[in-house]
Amino acid sequence: MANILVVDDELGIRDLLFEILNDEGHNVELAENAAEARAARQRARPDLVLLDIWMPDTDGVTLLKEWSTAGLLSMPVVMMSGHATIDTAVDATRIGAFAFLEKPITMQKLLKAVEQGLARETARRAAASVVPPTTSSFSAAVVTTVNDSALVPAMPAMPLPELGPQARQSFDLDRPLRDARDGFEKAYFEFHLAMENGSMTRVAEKTGLERTHLYRKLRQLGVELTKGRRGAI
Repeated sequence: MANILVVDDELGIRDLLFEILNDEGHNVELAENAAEARAARQRARPDLVLLDIWMPDTDGVTLLKEWSTAGLLSMPVVMMSGHATIDTAVDATRIGAFAFLEKPITMQKLLKAVEQGLARETARRAAASVVPPTTSSFSAAVVTTVNDSALVPAMPAMPLPELGPQARQSFDLDRPLRDARDGFEKAYFEFHLAMENGSMTRVAEKTGLERTHLYRKLRQLGVELTKGRRGAI
């Protein structure tokens, strides 16, 4: 399903994470220190990295910062630690970490973080597949980059990448940012509602929102909820 790199100096944790993720169908590569992690990152870009903070040669936050500075932080990185402070977790998030897991890590939290990280990576790659027009079609085209996601130049209607029949939606990018964002979010939630057969519980888990917040968000965006969707578990 996905290529996941696990970086941890403790053999027992590496083996445990390998077994769990391998049972989920993922291709898992292991590294016991920053040097092996760099080599693994260079050989083939992983879809997600589970990175321990405290390691003997180079700590995980330093490696994370190194990747970020070099423009190599193109995949979600989930930090792991049993001794990190809140400040350390905040610093890692500011550098670019996707999430932070405190050891001992429960299977539920691990799989949820992996699922959400891979979902973000899938969405990022889908957005990146929208190729901006050439200068022969649009003069003085400007692309603004935020992290590693690009906003394509303003144009009349740009179709959303093909994610399935329920996700077909056109967006007018020549609109105020808030309006364009609302349009995307509405299509995003409608897509997940369709994929989960209207189950609000599963959509909440997929999108990382509490059910109460999810209901409020759907009403705000004007997403129509059928009786079946309201009651779906």
